[in-house]
Amino acid sequence: MVTAPAVVLRAAYAARTLSPVEVHDAVTAHIEATEPSLGRVFWERDPARSRLAAVASAQRWRTGEALGPLDGIPVTVKENLARAGVPMPSGTAAVTPVVPTVDAPVTARLVEAGAVVLGSTVMPDWGMLSSGVSSLHGVTRSPLDRSLTTGGSSSGAGAAAAAGFGPLHVGTDIGGSIRLPGTWLGLVTLKPSAGRVPLASPYLGRVAGPMARSGADAAALMSVISRFDARDWSALPPAELDWRSVGRDEPASVLRGLRVGLHLDAGCGLALDPQVRAVVEATAARVAAAGAHVEVVAPFMREEWLRSLDLFWRVRSWNDLLALEPAARERALPFVVRWASGGAEASGVEVLRAYQATQSIRAATIAATSAYDVVLSPVAPMAAFPAEWPMPWGPDEDLGMAHIGYTAPYNMSGQPAATVPGGRLADGREVGVQVSGRRWDDVGVLRVVAAIEELGAHSNVQ
Repeated sequence: MVTAPAVVLRAAYAARTLSPVEVHDAVTAHIEATEPSLGRVFWERDPARSRLAAVASAQRWRTGEALGPLDGIPVTVKENLARAGVPMPSGTAAVTPVVPTVDAPVTARLVEAGAVVLGSTVMPDWGMLSSGVSSLHGVTRSPLDRSLTTGGSSSGAGAAAAAGFGPLHVGTDIGGSIRLPGTWLGLVTLKPSAGRVPLASPYLGRVAGPMARSGADAAALMSVISRFDARDWSALPPAELDWRSVGRDEPASVLRGLRVGLHLDAGCGLALDPQVRAVVEATAARVAAAGAHVEVVAPFMREEWLRSLDLFWRVRSWNDLLALEPAARERALPFVVRWASGGAEASGVEVLRAYQATQSIRAATIAATSAYDVVLSPVAPMAAFPAEWPMPWGPDEDLGMAHIGYTAPYNMSGQPAATVPGGRLADGREVGVQVSGRRWDDVGVLRVVAAIEELGAHSNVQ
C-alpha cells in the first residue's frame, strides 16, 4: 500500500476497496519506522492534522464528491514552499524562520484538490548544495543505500519519494535540484517549463515540480500544481493540457518517428564517467529500437558560461549572508559560506557579465535542441557519492557548479527536462537519464519518459 502509485490509489478510492484514511495511516507508520535511519527527511510533519484531511477525503469519496485526481493522495512539499503557519528556515540554522500566513500557489492547489499534505521536506542551506547536508537538519541519506547521498537540493523530497513516504512529492529546481535526486535515487522527476507551475516568488531559472516513481504519477501531480495563480507574474497563460495521456500508449506509438538528440558531451564541467555514459547510450539504443531517429548533439555549453552562472549564484548567496548578524552567519554550513565568499569581491561589471552569460546559455540551448522532439543526456557526470559530502567532490575542494553542465542549461532556457531511471552500475548505484523537450512541451516529455519506463529502463552496467 505505501508504494502504490497515485493512479492506483485513486482507482481504489473510486472502487471503495481502499480508504484515504487507511493509506494515510499505513504511510505514517512507514515513515515513523523508516525515517530515523535516513537522518531527517521531514522538517515539519503533523500526523493528526494530515489524518483529518484524509478523513475529509474519505467522506467525499463515499458521497461521490471527490475533488479531483489527487483527492486523498498523500503528498509532501519542500520546506521552501510556503504552508500557512509552518516556519520556513530554508534548510539553514543561520536564520530565524519566516512564518508564512498564506499557502504558496503549489500548496494552495494541493489543498484545493483534496490532497493529503503529510508535511514539509528538508533541504540543505538555502538550497545551494547538491546533497542532503544541512546546518539545521544534519545529513539526509539515501533510502537505497544509507551510505550515499540523496542529491539536492530537494533532498528530503527525493528521500521521501524513494522511501515510499507516499507517491507524490514537490521539489524545487534552479540548476538541477529536482533532477539530481532523480538520477541518484531512481526517480521520475520533472523540471517543468518556466512559468508552468506558479510560484509566489519567481526567480531566474527557478521552478517547482514533481518527484515520483512513475511518469503517470508525475503527470497527475502536474495536472493540479500547474493550475494558474495570479501571484506569479511570470506564469504561463492558463492551459488545458492532456496530462492523462501520459502512460496510456504503447512505447512504439510514442517513440516511432520521433527525432531524438543524444547529448553526451556537455562541453563544460567535470568529465563524464564512462559507466554513466554507457547507461545513457543503452537507453538511447532502446529508444532507437522502438522506432525513434537518434542522432548525436554537439556540445553547446561553454566553460566560461558555467563559471559565470556559478559566480552569479555566489554573489546572490553572499548578499543573503551579508544581511545576517555575524553570529547568525557562523551558524550556516561552513562549506556554503566558503563557496558564497567567492562572490564577495565581484564588481558590478562582473555581475552584469555573469547575468549576460545566463542569456547566452538560454540562446545556445534552444538553438542546439530545437530540431529535436526530445534530447537524451546524462543528468550528472557521476553516480551517487557519500552522504556526508556536500558536493560530488567532497568537503574540501571548491569546483563551483562543475557537475550541472547537463541540467542548468534547461533552467536558463526554460525548457522542460525530466529524469527517468536508466540503469544500475555494477555496485548497484542508480543512474538516471535526462529527457528534455521543446519549450512548453511538458506533456510530450512525460509521454517519452513513460515510454522509456515501459521499454524496461533498468539495465545493469558491469
